[in-house]
Amino acid sequence: MTNGEGKAGQRIVVGFDGSEPSMDAMRWAAGYAELTGSGLEVVMMWEWPTNYGWTLPLPADYDPAADAQEVVSKAVELLRSPHPGLDVRWKVIEGHPAPTLVEQSRGADLLVVGSRGHGEFAGMLLGSVSEHCVAHAHCPVLVFRN
Repeated sequence: MTNGEGKAGQRIVVGFDGSEPSMDAMRWAAGYAELTGSGLEVVMMWEWPTNYGWTLPLPADYDPAADAQEVVSKAVELLRSPHPGLDVRWKVIEGHPAPTLVEQSRGADLLVVGSRGHGEFAGMLLGSVSEHCVAHAHCPVLVFRN
């Protein structure tokens, strides 16, 4: 892990959830960060499963934070071969993705998120997380849609 700041102190933040669309967004962000000399910060969030009045049976060794760290670290390693000089760091944060990414956008030059939306209506074209980020982020947002 490195400090995530490029030569000029520029920082690109990308939200990652382990899905193929978020991997595509991360690949795009890596290419853009390399092109602009920016650092890349990959952020993955996790939450405890929600239950409504009943006990949710979880395995004794259930550790969502460790699972998230393993997923994001493996994904970041995949970036190292095509982008060996890229200044990358990653972090795993407990919390809902939408407000967490908005908070992580403070001081960033660009926030990159994937989109898995489908349908004809504007609210359905963007996922709820990407829509929230576009409306509330503290920097420009690129919604990567493949």
